[in-house]
Amino acid sequence: MSTRSRLLFAAVLVAALAAAALWWSSRTPAPAPAAAPVAAAPALPEPAQAPVDEPAPPILHPVAPPAAEPPLAASGIGAALTALLGQPAMATFFQVEDFPRRFVATVDTLGRAHAPPLLWPVQPTAGRFTVEEPAGGGSFIAADNSLRYAPLVALADSVSPARAVGLYIHMYPLLQQAYEELGYPKRYFNDRLIAVIDQLLATPEPAGPVPVRLTEVKGPIAPVRPWVRYEFADPALESLSAGQKIMLRVGPAHERRLKAKLVALRQELLLRTKTP
Repeated sequence: MSTRSRLLFAAVLVAALAAAALWWSSRTPAPAPAAAPVAAAPALPEPAQAPVDEPAPPILHPVAPPAAEPPLAASGIGAALTALLGQPAMATFFQVEDFPRRFVATVDTLGRAHAPPLLWPVQPTAGRFTVEEPAGGGSFIAADNSLRYAPLVALADSVSPARAVGLYIHMYPLLQQAYEELGYPKRYFNDRLIAVIDQLLATPEPAGPVPVRLTEVKGPIAPVRPWVRYEFADPALESLSAGQKIMLRVGPAHERRLKAKLVALRQELLLRTKTP
């Protein structure tokens, strides 16, 4: 892979995975000091079966792969990332096994109510979601909770939209194939990506601290990790997609920075894709 392709690869990886890593870190406690047995890789879901008579929707934003070089091969992803980012960063953040499928699953589930994190191409990060309980009552997302996300938001903010989209187009055949294998044989992944970006940009920006509450568990056994059970107290916020909830958890300042980056990426995508 050329140096330019490796740089593009890192750019699109950071832009797509920063949100996933933020969501994971908001739900995951610090790792235990004792070494745990190595678990088998999670089984990927069975492809969804669409009705045979369901017509394919029109493609809104077709991607034309660059003619100058062949599409990126999946076999070169791990080596290229390790050479560019270094082994420590790879071990800390990324999971490149079956990367194209994990990538499209991440994007797709950001726009849905539930986002199974075991299939995402990121590793768990230390820290956990924190709340404040003022004397007046109630629970709110802690003001300093956003500090945990600062390095990842800065990383996403540093990505060049032109380079990110350049690599995205270079590897698009792998992504489209993976999307179809996930159970969407009549769907176009680039259209899904733009739709998810639009949804994230529509995330509300509440004024003041955001109230949360522990999900009620009916039973005699108290949860071992209660911090993974917080939900938004406002039903309107709790009904948002998994990706929109990420935007709320990172804090208003980070949300604005991420939205600005998403706007730039969307504009670049539309410039680099054809209009039917």
